[in-house]
Amino acid sequence: MIALAVALAGGLGAVARFVVDGAVQRHNRWSVPLGTLLINVTGSLLLGVLTGLVLFHGSPSELQTVAGTGFCGGYTTFSTASVEAARLLRTERRWAAVAHAGGMLLASVAAAGLGLWAASW
Repeated sequence: MIALAVALAGGLGAVARFVVDGAVQRHNRWSVPLGTLLINVTGSLLLGVLTGLVLFHGSPSELQTVAGTGFCGGYTTFSTASVEAARLLRTERRWAAVAHAGGMLLASVAAAGLGLWAASW
């Protein structure tokens, strides 16, 4: 039953990613892909909160399995971030590619840490 819940949550996460990315792209005036950045950072924040709820507050580990692995796994996207960085490189926008990939990595790890810290209270 957990496997089915993870699959359904993953589908919902993918739909949420599609909706959020579409909304950001409609309003993004820059040539840098901000939708993926927002998605990966908010997904990392949510995963940090979920992990903190399980570690510090005794929430069921199934919550982290379904919401963390399922929803956050479907919502966040490493592959799209990699493709976007490669596209920036192919257009010879090296600094934009480095800033996009490095900034996303740093911001996502910081967001996960912030979520974990916030859930520890």
